[in-house]
Amino acid sequence: MKSKISILIIVLFSLVNNSFISAQSINNYSVADKPWEEGLGNHRAIIDIKNSADAVLLDFDWRRHDNKPEKRKFIIINAKTGEKVSHIKRLEVNNEKCKIAFGPVKEAGLYYFYYLPFKPDAQYGAYSYGYRGRERSIKLGWVIKNSLYSNNGLNKLDKAICTEIQARKEFDSFFPMEVTALKTEVSSIESKEKSDYIATPESREFPIKMRDNIPYKWIKDGIKNDFNADVFNNEYYAFQIGVYAFKEGLNDVQLEFSDLQSVTGNKIPAKAFTCFNTTGVSPYGEDFTKIVNVEKGKIQALWVGVDVTTEIPHGEYTGKVIIQVKGKPNKTIDLKLNILNKTIVNRGDNEPWRHSRLRWLNSRIGLADSPVAPYSSIKEKGNNKLELTGKEIKFTELGLPSSIKVYDNEILAKPLEFVLQGEKLNKFNLESEINKSGTIVKTFKGTSNNFEITTIGTTEFDGHINYKIKLVAKSEVKLENFEVKIPFKTSIAQYIMGMGLSGRSTPSSHSAKWRGPHDSFWIGNTYGGLHVEMRGDTYSGPLLNLYKPDAPKSWDNNGRGGFGIEKQGEQTVATINTGKREFSKGEEITYEFSLIITPVKKINTKSQFTDRYYHNGDAPMPNDEEISSGLKVVNVHHANKYNPYINYPFIATDEMSSFVDQMHDKGLKEKIYYTIRELTDRVTEIWALRSLGNEVLETGKGGGYPWLQEHFVSDYDTEWYSPLDGDIDASVLTSLGDSRWFNYYLEGLRWLVEEVDIDGLYLDDVSYDRRILKRMRRILDEAKPGCVLDLHSNTGFSQGPATQYTEFFPYLDKLWFGESFNYDRMSADNWLVEVSGLPFGLMGDMLHAGGNPWRGMVYGMTVRYPWYTDGVTCDPRQIWSVWDSFGIADAKMIGYWDKKPVVTTSNKNVKATAYVKDGKIMVSIASWAITSVKVKLNIDWKAVGLDKSKVKIHAPKIDNFQPEKLFNIDDEISVKPTKGWLLVVE
Repeated sequence: MKSKISILIIVLFSLVNNSFISAQSINNYSVADKPWEEGLGNHRAIIDIKNSADAVLLDFDWRRHDNKPEKRKFIIINAKTGEKVSHIKRLEVNNEKCKIAFGPVKEAGLYYFYYLPFKPDAQYGAYSYGYRGRERSIKLGWVIKNSLYSNNGLNKLDKAICTEIQARKEFDSFFPMEVTALKTEVSSIESKEKSDYIATPESREFPIKMRDNIPYKWIKDGIKNDFNADVFNNEYYAFQIGVYAFKEGLNDVQLEFSDLQSVTGNKIPAKAFTCFNTTGVSPYGEDFTKIVNVEKGKIQALWVGVDVTTEIPHGEYTGKVIIQVKGKPNKTIDLKLNILNKTIVNRGDNEPWRHSRLRWLNSRIGLADSPVAPYSSIKEKGNNKLELTGKEIKFTELGLPSSIKVYDNEILAKPLEFVLQGEKLNKFNLESEINKSGTIVKTFKGTSNNFEITTIGTTEFDGHINYKIKLVAKSEVKLENFEVKIPFKTSIAQYIMGMGLSGRSTPSSHSAKWRGPHDSFWIGNTYGGLHVEMRGDTYSGPLLNLYKPDAPKSWDNNGRGGFGIEKQGEQTVATINTGKREFSKGEEITYEFSLIITPVKKINTKSQFTDRYYHNGDAPMPNDEEISSGLKVVNVHHANKYNPYINYPFIATDEMSSFVDQMHDKGLKEKIYYTIRELTDRVTEIWALRSLGNEVLETGKGGGYPWLQEHFVSDYDTEWYSPLDGDIDASVLTSLGDSRWFNYYLEGLRWLVEEVDIDGLYLDDVSYDRRILKRMRRILDEAKPGCVLDLHSNTGFSQGPATQYTEFFPYLDKLWFGESFNYDRMSADNWLVEVSGLPFGLMGDMLHAGGNPWRGMVYGMTVRYPWYTDGVTCDPRQIWSVWDSFGIADAKMIGYWDKKPVVTTSNKNVKATAYVKDGKIMVSIASWAITSVKVKLNIDWKAVGLDKSKVKIHAPKIDNFQPEKLFNIDDEISVKPTKGWLLVVE
């Protein structure tokens, strides 16, 4: 019936601090051998009834810390027959105590008392239901013969005995750290404590989980002032110190560590200790400290790590941890670590329960200023010119670009400038310069009539340029406007997205305010362009429309700021402005913006047509027949047996390793779903993360799947929910800003590559910024060159994902932006800019409802096989087969967007792309006309190297795409709306 997770804590009687605990106050805790029906809830009491009766009395302390136990439905079932007890009368129900009368009890024996039943949800996405409403109230007189109108009558009832508390699964159990101490027990230990707070060590095996209740374990074991542990050599050892503020709140709680010494004089130095709650390393390599305050009545867990390196000899080491609280006397905990003459591999990281991975929170892995592939070091050519991979930038005396070339295509018509309306700028001087192989930082200083001005420009190897322009008022002044003007060559400024516009042809003029919010825009074409992003203190990555941060205050200026664009002959000028602002003397403000030069790299069409994706969330393993269609990359989503829990792929590692080995044996690469936006409740270190406040896990109103309500209780925000095979994955939202989980995430990536041998990541709408992507790419390149990163976004979450994620593009290999796209309604311009990736040096795949295969082929796109979306199972294999027959991987792609297209049609609304090889071409045509049309192909025969008189046009048969058909060169080809053809000319 059960598997014990504890021995009987106390049987019938116990003395705790000389106070009497009645029978039934402490119970056995166990886990069911076989989980019962999910809807009955995750917990039950097992009740022993000696005799049949019309009514029995159950009175026991169930020691709960979840919210509102009195509002949950009660179900009592005969364990043998499954029959439900019909009448339940609640007498006293709260977090400590459960006293009820129930009956009739038709036979003696065991009964199951389910007290947290809920409605299961079989659909993934968000848990949609909740707990069952409580049973109908029954009057005390429902059994007349037992005189239940008074307490005396109740006390005459036969007693039902709770023999144990049982959890449906071990993961559900409250034992031991969520079994609460009673108020009387807490009062007893408080009365013996002379200071204002209690501090006690706790091992890593028993994470401190409750914030508002002392665990009964501390009552049973006693409050300790010493901690002993056996530690492997080379282990990063973690433990906790719990601080309970019972008299008043505590301010600035700190830990101080002494050296630990052995009898032979060896030391574990104090600097080997880290308290993760008080010190850390930011995602950008900066050391920081945190102030830890503990409110009255709260418990704070302080997680400590000890770096036991291989240089430390085995033996017993002793020392002290001093708890320091501002305005309070110190407390001391004696520490004894026995370093074993045994070495553990990988610091203990291969066994997550050890919590050795907590040190990953403070990792600096991947932080460097050196370039990553395919980029080379920056070359400085004098004071005003930089050469980057495929790019050249010249600068003005203010440090702003005067010329930007990408693959010899000039983007700018004139230099960038900033304008302080009504102010005259004086001469600027180069004050300082920092040169590294991947980053050059130049600081310029100058003045205007009323301002001191500092411009800091940071240029990086990937073509990202960041500017911070600081104004300091020399006197009280009213500035009419601050503007940054970017004059594009009109020949380059063909397309735009952002500034309130979806991807489209650039209008003659347009203006926008900070609504949406809009923080960025891109202007350019496939030959060159600039992505421009305004920054502020609230910037925390690209998920703006989902997380909705405030607009950057400096640019927004209380709604006065905005954007504008205007064509002026040979130049098209984009202007960012702030409107009027009043400055007091000495007041300063910084305007920050970033540029990304596009395309970020050369398009790799060979990879697009060769590295075909198998992407199946439920069944990620392709069979041999499917592999023979040319599959090369397998994406393993979450919510399956290989990667069950979202964004924490460290549990089913044996299954994942086996899967990876099988894929590698078949010549395929294997990538996994692993991002940051939310975290599964299965994270081993989840309680350590909770101890950090809201640094890693975002605050919120709680609710969601019952497990979260029963264990987290409050102060969390629910996220993705997945029913698994006999299991549940319920996640919570991670911090909306930067956090040390980024560092953990990156160390986890390294571990997955080195230990599991994955080949990269599938990223699904992430919240970190380009700096983390740069670290990721460096980690992958160092650990296993050839790893792949692809990015998915749902435009329903992030309107214009190509705008929001442009800063990621230098480090990505592929895009998958198609969720919520309506491919049949999107213009050709919109396809090119927001879907294809081509203007940025990338290519992508379609998604929503299988995409539009005719239009997709114009941009070299198909769907991923066999992803199921919106009632459609995607199957591009017949198109892939035509690709292979033609040899498209070795062809040159020349689209309608190119300066010199080699194939056009007689109708401007029917677009054509040619894939050119020696002796033949493949032509993809697709219609954006609103009615059926007939078109002729216009082919530049000289450019494609074919003799018009000797060629034929063949449409190969592709199911659900086109029938087989032969055309003559001068034939008119009928094209239906949103449809097209894939033709081979040879």
